[in-house]
Amino acid sequence: MKNEKKCVIFIIDGLGDRPNEQGKTPLMDAKTPTMDKIAKEGICGLMNAIDIGIRPGSDTAHLSILGYDPYKVYTGRGPLEAFGVGLDLKEGDVAFRCNFATVDENFVVLDRRAGRISPEEAEQLEKVIDGLEIDGVKIIFKSSKGYRGVLVLRGEGLSCKVSDGDPHEEGVKVNEIKPLDDSKEAKRTAEILNKLLKIVYEKLNNHPINEERRKKGLPPANIILPRGAGVVSKIEKFYDKYKMKGACICGTGLIKGIAKMVGLDPIEVEGATGTPNTNFMGKAKALVDALKKYDFVLVNVKGADEASHDGNYDLKKEVLEKIDNMLSYVFEHISKEDVYFVLTGDHSTPIEMKDHSADPIPIVIWGKSVRVDDVENFNEFSCAKGGLHWIKGEHIMKILLDLTGRNEKFGA
Repeated sequence: MKNEKKCVIFIIDGLGDRPNEQGKTPLMDAKTPTMDKIAKEGICGLMNAIDIGIRPGSDTAHLSILGYDPYKVYTGRGPLEAFGVGLDLKEGDVAFRCNFATVDENFVVLDRRAGRISPEEAEQLEKVIDGLEIDGVKIIFKSSKGYRGVLVLRGEGLSCKVSDGDPHEEGVKVNEIKPLDDSKEAKRTAEILNKLLKIVYEKLNNHPINEERRKKGLPPANIILPRGAGVVSKIEKFYDKYKMKGACICGTGLIKGIAKMVGLDPIEVEGATGTPNTNFMGKAKALVDALKKYDFVLVNVKGADEASHDGNYDLKKEVLEKIDNMLSYVFEHISKEDVYFVLTGDHSTPIEMKDHSADPIPIVIWGKSVRVDDVENFNEFSCAKGGLHWIKGEHIMKILLDLTGRNEKFGA
């Protein structure tokens, strides 16, 4: 008999934190009655997306949570960003994340984000780069949300084994891109990229968009800084792996890219920006609607992570309270009889670090017949006492398959 139980993995990006001087984390300080109710009615624990002591990126964490081994399928962030902006990559393509940036005549980086150039300006500059050809290699470029963009090299004899052009700081020169191994493909790719950066500077520096920006006292977007080279991995699609029709609701290109790579249908939500000002309630309503059509839905809400990267404790707390309101709507429209719901994060982003850490994150699994424990609050400390104890991200899908009766027995 077909199993009709639905599954949700709800990721609060950057959820976990470390205690401040008062011994509190933003999650402990926030008013989250819905999350606490889910914790009381579910089985709780702590989770490391990859393993103890490993600081995961959002990309590798999500892959692991979806049951894919990031050590085998992850080649770099570039391809995921490319998928996320709607590019269809072919085997052999090498993809990079990029920033539009500002450099002087000596290629010293003055602003890594070109004064946060607008999406409209970026789209005009995109046309100058997209379609170029260097040494028989086609250049594909697409801007994404202002200063961000994706670069793809398409042609014969290319490699992703090259260093970043982005120095990741200002006041220093753009990195000369170098091969990371001795292959002729890596050397050729590095040469093409170094040529490309010079050509891009020549074409963008005096572009009318940048002349206008200079008149306004704004920094010109006169170069791109590539990083995160990667190639497309051969990966088993989500449906083939789990026999579940899946979808994804998120506001960030990176997570959209992961969804596209594994075959989860993207659900677009107007105003879903991946920032603290995202359309929280729009995402909540989209999730409720998606559960009418899909067996599985992945949800990513990014705002708390953005607040952590800015070191803003109060904003992170505020975002968590907005997410709690979002969850309140969702739980008014779902039942334990129909849905298994996993609430967790992808990694910790402590305010004090302004970056990802290896600290484990709270997790609760809610649904019919789960072994409800004594945990009454959803936070980093309370969940440590829960019945799940400590698990890895790779265990989540296995647990859901078991709870919904979709897994196979191992042995007699």
